[in-house]
Amino acid sequence: MTDTCVDTHCITCSDEAVPMRVTGAGSDGLASCLDEAGRWWRVMVDLVGPVRPGDVVLVHAGVALVRGDAEVAA
Repeated sequence: MTDTCVDTHCITCSDEAVPMRVTGAGSDGLASCLDEAGRWWRVMVDLVGPVRPGDVVLVHAGVALVRGDAEVAA
């Protein structure tokens, strides 16, 4: 068994992780993000470390699990 994720699904519950683009980050461990449909979200980013506007994160249940890249967001 490996510790990597397959595709964009949670290996625990099979829910999908959603790519989101960071639009702003605060010092409270939360970031403002836009999903692919253009909806705004507040996302916990403690697990991925500091983020900057333009960064892409994969989000599951309001928590950024990993940093992505432009290809993930496309």
